Amino acid sequence: MQIYIDGQWLDRKDAKVSVFDHGLLYGDGVFEGIRVYSRRIFRLGEHLERLYRSARAIALEMPISQQEMAVIVADAVARNRCEDGYIRLVVTRGEGALGIDPSSCPRPSIIVIVDQVAVYPRELYEGGVNVVTSPTRQVSHEAVDPRIKSLNYLKNILAKIDARIANAHEAVLLNNEGFIAECTADNLFVVRNGVISTPSPQDGALEGITRGVILQLAADAKIPAREARLTRYDLHTADEAFLTGTGAELMPIARFDARAIGNGKVGPITARLRDDFQRLVRVEGEPIWEPDGSTQKSKIKYRPSAVGT
Repeated sequence: MQIYIDGQWLDRKDAKVSVFDHGLLYGDGVFEGIRVYSRRIFRLGEHLERLYRSARAIALEMPISQQEMAVIVADAVARNRCEDGYIRLVVTRGEGALGIDPSSCPRPSIIVIVDQVAVYPRELYEGGVNVVTSPTRQVSHEAVDPRIKSLNYLKNILAKIDARIANAHEAVLLNNEGFIAECTADNLFVVRNGVISTPSPQDGALEGITRGVILQLAADAKIPAREARLTRYDLHTADEAFLTGTGAELMPIARFDARAIGNGKVGPITARLRDDFQRLVRVEGEPIWEPDGSTQKSKIKYRPSAVGT
């Protein structure tokens, strides 16, 4: 495994950051999780746009351009000969003095890791997951905007702990008004009477890349889809429900708060979108490296996203 840290390519055992890095000390930084399918980086442009928006929102000045970042990410995939996998791209505030003042950090630190990911066992994609409501609430817009994908994931971790205590796979976070925001690491969708609904960023949902892809696939399939304010009622009365995320892809929900969703089986709209998504990720874009070991340098380019997230 070759890991990129600030201009160096290091073996896993040698890949280390300073104990004075403010990403470690205070969770001061931003990140993206990106998938690789069939040697193709899925929606790299959209991920980089969100990364740079998150950085701007926390006044973190990125040290390189999006094009330069794209080259580094693609190079990491090629160096690790990744066929199917996961990229963790992290930008921290960098090394600085003890104390939260970011002005003590002269330069952000960039880390790129390429590895495997298995968020859920494969059999759950056929049977669905169990989801519960977490007592942990989404952070209010009055505090930190949830659209910032920062290194501060403590609320998500606490909600995941809530799920495990309840013997569930995932947990729903409500906002301070009681509306559904998102899950610990995924966006949430419900289907009722053939219409798909998902929480909006204004209610605390991350502008998920996979979320955006699913909304586009629904539009292509002429399936009505919308952003809507959702409560637990909407899950209890849904015909179908599913999660989306870079790691999870599209995961059906079988039960919510110990109640079956619909008939407790994967619904037809969920299955249709899951199949459409799996077909798309295998053909979109061009391979970064070839089986003979050559790297396609001409294909390592940043392209602005064609659709929104």
